[in-house]
Amino acid sequence: MYAIIETGSVQFRVEEGDTLRVPRFKSDAGDKITLDKVLVVGDGEDSKIGTPYVDGASVTAEVLGEVKGNKVQVFKMKRRTTYRCRTGHRQKFTEIKIDKINAS
Repeated sequence: MYAIIETGSVQFRVEEGDTLRVPRFKSDAGDKITLDKVLVVGDGEDSKIGTPYVDGASVTAEVLGEVKGNKVQVFKMKRRTTYRCRTGHRQKFTEIKIDKINAS
């Protein structure tokens, strides 16, 4: 069974046991969360498609912690002058593990 969920304006295709990084939200490690913005629930040949969300469907997940993504280098330069600026950025994510998909 799989589901397509929406969290933080990003859509993810998930199955039970998957671990994924979602945009950061406030929650402590070990907390159980319920994601109720489910767009599609599928089971091989049968699937329910919501308009925009499937009624009664939810995904239960456990928060594993907060992690940082890879560093993105930002380099600015203007030609014929001595202007060069180098900065970097690491985006923070919340890592979750999908426990159960409820498709009522």
